[in-house]
Amino acid sequence: MERVVISEYQLSDMIVRYIKDEEDIVSLQLFPKEIYLEKDEAVGKGSITKNTKNENLVQFHLSGDTYNEAYAAGSSMRNGESVRCMRYNGQDVKESPEKTEIHTFLRDERGYKTEHILTHKKDAPYIEISCVFTNESDDSVSLEMLESFSLGGLTPYENGDSPESLEIVRIRSVWSGEGRVDRRNAEELMLETAWSDHAVRCEKYGQVGSLPVNHWFPFGAVYDKKNHVWWGAQIAHNASWQMEFYRKDDGLGFSGGLADRDFGHWMKTIKSGESFETPRAIVSTAHTESMDVFTERLTEYGRDCWEAELDLHPSEKELPIIFNEYCTTWGNPSHENIKDILESIRGRGFSYFVIDCGWYKQEGIPWDKGMGDYEVSPMLFPDGLEKTVGMIKDEGYVPGIWFEIENVAEAAKAYRETEHLLKKDGKPLTTYFRRFWDMRDPWVHDYLTEKVIGTLKKYGFGYMKMDCNETIGIGCDGAESLGEGLRQDIECATSFIREIKREVPGIILENCASGGHRLEPLMMSICSMASFSDAHECPEIPIIAASLHRVIHPVQSQIWAVIRKSDTAERIVYSISAAMLGRLCISGDVTELSGEQWDTLQRGIDFYKKAVLIIRDGKSKIYGSEIRSFRHPKGWQAVVRKSVDGILIVVHTFGAEVPEEIEVETGIGQTKIEKVEIYESHKHEVEIKDECLVIRGLRECFEGMAIIIK
Repeated sequence: MERVVISEYQLSDMIVRYIKDEEDIVSLQLFPKEIYLEKDEAVGKGSITKNTKNENLVQFHLSGDTYNEAYAAGSSMRNGESVRCMRYNGQDVKESPEKTEIHTFLRDERGYKTEHILTHKKDAPYIEISCVFTNESDDSVSLEMLESFSLGGLTPYENGDSPESLEIVRIRSVWSGEGRVDRRNAEELMLETAWSDHAVRCEKYGQVGSLPVNHWFPFGAVYDKKNHVWWGAQIAHNASWQMEFYRKDDGLGFSGGLADRDFGHWMKTIKSGESFETPRAIVSTAHTESMDVFTERLTEYGRDCWEAELDLHPSEKELPIIFNEYCTTWGNPSHENIKDILESIRGRGFSYFVIDCGWYKQEGIPWDKGMGDYEVSPMLFPDGLEKTVGMIKDEGYVPGIWFEIENVAEAAKAYRETEHLLKKDGKPLTTYFRRFWDMRDPWVHDYLTEKVIGTLKKYGFGYMKMDCNETIGIGCDGAESLGEGLRQDIECATSFIREIKREVPGIILENCASGGHRLEPLMMSICSMASFSDAHECPEIPIIAASLHRVIHPVQSQIWAVIRKSDTAERIVYSISAAMLGRLCISGDVTELSGEQWDTLQRGIDFYKKAVLIIRDGKSKIYGSEIRSFRHPKGWQAVVRKSVDGILIVVHTFGAEVPEEIEVETGIGQTKIEKVEIYESHKHEVEIKDECLVIRGLRECFEGMAIIIK
């Protein structure tokens, strides 16, 4: 089928091309500029041939329309009648010095219109894509699917169905085990065509519920390993989402967005004259062999959002050190133990002091069973919270406090406010001992305004840790579908977070959901940082922390370094060096440490401050042995983070299968080395050889070290 190019744009180091076929079906192509001319010439001259059809750049489906043929129903809603009826209806480009917006319009003669919006911020290594459906007919219609982005025809650089060329790359996540990379050949996932291009092949995955990183990260990528080209995306959405790899001919399709009716029980009614817009997708392409180099292009979105808010809290620029008392008091903060902690950490270099969960505890009720009422505990704070917060401020720290905004627990009075709680099938939606506020309810908004925003203002808190320790699941009553009920509820929760920022200007927001269950671009874009995981003091901390470089920027990754009175110097260095893979957050037995332990800890704090600019502005590559088990690791890991200010190398060994010598590339080149500093518990032999760093004297134990090369 003949195709023509509608338009083509260079956006930073990427080429965006819009093509349409004889039936006016429009497809989006994305190429790395670095190899674009060479490869495009080969495609244009016909030396690369593929049997592919145009895949519509807007993928959606309306209830009542015909589904795609060839066993697609129940598996994929792509390319059905709704998409096939859409015809090209023009394009509008808006350009300014700051960004380029490309609006592509499609129209169905039945009165339906879609708009594909591609936005590129100047010099950004990624693009943002969203889609809008508008009902211009006289009747209401029901959307069953509307995805945020769609790419087709992958890979354009290999003949036919590109055998053994494509890898599907995803990133798994479980509680306290976030970030495991899953790389599979397309053939392993049965994403190769049959003898006839008849049957649809589909690999759909995602997450259902209000914890969007509770199984997979909303990330996906296709890697052409013969030509070393990547295409990948993240979905900026904090509820149910899906990604889909689709094949029916020689080209692989890749799309994602809201979880559809099949996957997430989502349907939405669009009345005559109404529109609906998808969440944003962050999309990029690159010519590189390195996954780390490619994923950094996507995480730059979070860094750009973080940097855009520095005028609200300029202290963030220096990545201030946090003290959080949770692993000191384990949900029992009090005026007295906070006073002791403050005396112990005085002058040690901290900037934020966070009072974690339990400040509201009532007699005989554990912290996780009583949250929701948020009345200051008279047992723990007999003189009120003012005195404690004043004490924190007097020490020069920004005071922080913990809230779990959306959930309530069984011992709280709020648990019995069933009129204002989410329901499923007419009954309060209950998981174990928690229920959920209906964030769409004006009464709930007023209640949380008083309890949350009122508390922040009353006591002058400058930092809030927002936790969320349970998921709503597939959805709730009150909308056209359970999935739409969930989407509306979470949309209102997100609006309330934005209201907090407006009402308490400059507040530092920490995104926490049992650690890392909300590490997705939307929440990261409205928060200063996130709790990287609930792996508080586990040996896998450096593995998780390094893995997260591929999905969130290190300036937003707050990593626990819990120090115990039983810790050896070796263990302290292991913990502190792991936290240098992001933002340093210290907790633990600080009131009981010996002078020698404090000396080791203080050396780490001082070293971290020297590394801040590299952590903030650098780029990472991860080296090491294959880590088969996060929980019981063996081998070694080294993260090399390079910036104009120097190179930070964080090394960990994991007890067994540790070589006596390791070598990692630094990319130093001919640069003159001015200084090498090392944070370690015992002496290692470190040599810079050619462009590599060689470390000798490693032992089969759990140890860490950090090296700065200036």
